[in-house]
Amino acid sequence: MALLVTFPGFASELRWPGGVKYLKMPFPGNKRVRKTSLLLATVLGCALFAHADAVLLLEEPYGHFGAFTATGHAAVYLTRVCADSPTVLRRCSEDESGVVVSRYNKIAGRDWLAIPLIPYLYAVDSTDEIPLFANPKIVAFLRNQYRRKHLEGIAPDDPTGEPPTGNWTQLVGASYDRSIYGFLIQTTEEQDDAFIRELNSRPNESHFNLLVHNCADFASSVINFYYPHTLRRNLIADIGITTPKQISRLLVKFSTHHAELRSSSFVVPQVPGTMPRSTPAHGVIESILKSKKYLLPAVALHPVVAGFLAAAYVSDGRFDPNRHAMILESGKDLEPPLPSGERRNYQSELNILVTKSRPLAQRAESWERLQASAEPQLDDDGRPMLHLRLGEQSVNLGIARENILNDSPAFAQQLLMARLRTELRRGEPRASDRDIISDWSLLQRIAPFDKRSN
Repeated sequence: MALLVTFPGFASELRWPGGVKYLKMPFPGNKRVRKTSLLLATVLGCALFAHADAVLLLEEPYGHFGAFTATGHAAVYLTRVCADSPTVLRRCSEDESGVVVSRYNKIAGRDWLAIPLIPYLYAVDSTDEIPLFANPKIVAFLRNQYRRKHLEGIAPDDPTGEPPTGNWTQLVGASYDRSIYGFLIQTTEEQDDAFIRELNSRPNESHFNLLVHNCADFASSVINFYYPHTLRRNLIADIGITTPKQISRLLVKFSTHHAELRSSSFVVPQVPGTMPRSTPAHGVIESILKSKKYLLPAVALHPVVAGFLAAAYVSDGRFDPNRHAMILESGKDLEPPLPSGERRNYQSELNILVTKSRPLAQRAESWERLQASAEPQLDDDGRPMLHLRLGEQSVNLGIARENILNDSPAFAQQLLMARLRTELRRGEPRASDRDIISDWSLLQRIAPFDKRSN
């Protein structure tokens, strides 16, 4: 079955598993299936996000340090606050989307830095430049391109002219490394102006300390500036260390008790690709209970200690950031997550299409090697692309939504299939219904694929 779906600047006849589809909107406390159009879902999402003036970001842990602590990172996104530089705040103009403010360790000697939302998430200036697929080389390339344009004062080239080492990479492209949960709360313009004056007037010198002066302590102080005494550390479940999950839990609790304030939650899924996947954020006690390397020694040392840890977690440590979370699309629109039944339908249909396209299935392994060895570049419009080498020949493959159909349809198919496989994988929400439909449309617009599947 086909349906004509129209988005701003996009119209195409689409076919997808299950025929005509309706979005299921997750409304807390209501188990009925809400049927609505894609357009209505988009309008509701945009209206909701337009009024979300301060957003506490809970960012999942990743890498070796994330495996060690599992607490993740915390930051605050302010929709009406922008920046003349990473260290000077101001009010936004109408066409700007705000900044993410956070505390970092060992970046230019600063206590806090402010980065615009889209660069913070994707290391690009515009949503048109966001890659559909990410690997370590693409991510490093985009981060360095953004650094050279906007962050030379914070992270200059090293003496040899190469990109510097250090933590500056945490400033941009966060969504390549991890999934990010946001918790929205209403603020006023007067509060924003006061916050700008406060941060611009006080010394911005780093005194980071993982135990008593970390990123979650800073994020907590920002939210407490707007709503005093709302967020605090947990002396039991986190043994006195401020963690991103604890302050997120308290903000959700505060919002529940203040229905007069607009509030909601969303998730920014990790960009599909071969970057290592992030893991769920935990509190301190929760990290111990869910890790054998910590729990088993505690049980062996003293069973009473293990029992105390379990009681602390059960009483105050449980919190699911994914509950009722919408999907933040490309940093601008809120969309419902893809329902599990529809995910399975898409997954089955994708498996059938891959089977029918035997040459593509047979080249899956070669595609993994090709994308890993390809060189990232920018096209004439500044959008990312990959320069692939095939023996003595070379091919350019656009990897953004606006340039993927320009050349190399066979490799574009493989990229889109790899993206869809990640998005449809079972687990936490990885994509919205609208995003899947958009990716499915791109796949169907590639002529060689249509001829095989019709």
